[in-house]
Amino acid sequence: MTAPSIFISHGSPMFALEPGRLGPNLRAIGQSLHGITAVLVVSPHWQTRGVRVGASAAPETIHDFGGFPPPLYQLQYPVPGTPALARDAANLLAQAGFEVALDERRGLDHGAWVPLRYLFPQADVPVFQVSLPQHIDAAGALRLGQALAPLRERGVLVVGSGSLTHNLYEFRQAIRDLQYAQQFVDWVRAAVAARDVAALVDYRRRAPHAERAHPTEEHYLPLLVAVGASAGTDTARLVEGGMSYGVLSMDSFAFGLPDAAHTPQEPAA
Repeated sequence: MTAPSIFISHGSPMFALEPGRLGPNLRAIGQSLHGITAVLVVSPHWQTRGVRVGASAAPETIHDFGGFPPPLYQLQYPVPGTPALARDAANLLAQAGFEVALDERRGLDHGAWVPLRYLFPQADVPVFQVSLPQHIDAAGALRLGQALAPLRERGVLVVGSGSLTHNLYEFRQAIRDLQYAQQFVDWVRAAVAARDVAALVDYRRRAPHAERAHPTEEHYLPLLVAVGASAGTDTARLVEGGMSYGVLSMDSFAFGLPDAAHTPQEPAA
């Protein structure tokens, strides 16, 4: 099968214990998918010089956060890796002009294993990560996704894991004008529904409150990875996540889901 590509807002690490609205929706998508051979995840929590591809046969669960309740650190996601597909991904990236190397020791950061606990709770689908280059821009993230797109024909689910809004300073403050975050989200929803890739790449100039919603770009860029890995004929669907903590959007998008897949809203408008 041709696997979908998905952008997931992974939110706070507490998402692993607090599914909210998004968790059940991801679980429903996972249950609708058949023939998935592996999951490839691009997360902002693994940034490197150049691109690195995780090639561990048994990637560890990395608890790359601090100050959270003890039960969170006890969670494991004991999933197998897939070194062969990692090598194939590295070859595709090299052919696209990226500087790339394999990393046989890297495990899965929380941007990968937290949402995957909902998509594939049995941890029975192999997973590997591709790093986000430190200095990549929006156009580069789109190109990264385009380079990985052929893997979808081999049943590889491409996941860009980030956050639709990501102002952590305001996340910790009492903010009165919370509507700005929803206005940014609404703009992205409309651009995704219209398949306006140029606008999504040029979001910092075109979207309302873009620099406030994303003081830095790393949590937005996985959206462009997922868009780049999708085809122009793929239906874009909104996966409802709601707004947590007032300003942290959990909304996500899926591209090329099977017709029978359940999502709360179709299309992504």
